[in-house]
Amino acid sequence: MRKTVVTVGVERVRAVALAAAVVFGVAAPVPATASPHGPGHAREPGLLQCQGTESVTYRPGVTFRARRVEVTVDGRFASCVGGGGEVKSGSYHERFTLFAGCIDLLEGFRSRRTYSWDTGDASTAEITGTSTAVAGQVVTPATGTVTHGRFHGRKLLQVIPLPQPSAPQCLSGGVTGATGVTTLTIL
Repeated sequence: MRKTVVTVGVERVRAVALAAAVVFGVAAPVPATASPHGPGHAREPGLLQCQGTESVTYRPGVTFRARRVEVTVDGRFASCVGGGGEVKSGSYHERFTLFAGCIDLLEGFRSRRTYSWDTGDASTAEITGTSTAVAGQVVTPATGTVTHGRFHGRKLLQVIPLPQPSAPQCLSGGVTGATGVTTLTIL
C-alpha cells in the first residue's frame, strides 16, 4: 500500500482554518458558563485548538471508475492547548463504505465523529463538510456541534488538507491512501 505524506506549514493551516471559519460562519469562542443541560455538564472554558495528522486508506484503491470503497480514517492530535487546559492530545477513528471514484471524491458529507481525549473521556459531534481542490490538495473544512460528552453544545471546525489524487495513481492500481496535517478548533 502506497501512502503519500504532505507537509503543510502550521501558519498555512491556521490561515486555512481562519478562512474556513469566516466562510462557514463559525461563532466566536464560547465563554465559560453553566450548561443548560444541568449540573455535571458545565462547559469547558475557552477555545481548544489541536494539531495533528489524519491518515485515510481506501480498499480497494480509488480509480477513475466509481465503485464501492471501504474507507478507514485515523486521526491523531499530538498537541492540544486551551479549553480549560486538561486536554493535551486526542484521536478519532472511523470506518465506512462509499461509492466513489477519483472524479467524485470532493462531494459533501455528513457524519458523526467521536474524538477520544487523553483525559479518558470523549466528544461526539455531528459534522458536515465539502472538499475543494486547491493547489494540488483536497482541503476539507468540517464544521459541526458537539452533541455528547466533553465540550457538549460547543461548535467545532476541523480543517483537513490531503494530497489530491493524480491521474497516474487513478489509472494504475488506484489511490490507496493519503496522510496530511489536520487542525481542530472547538469554540
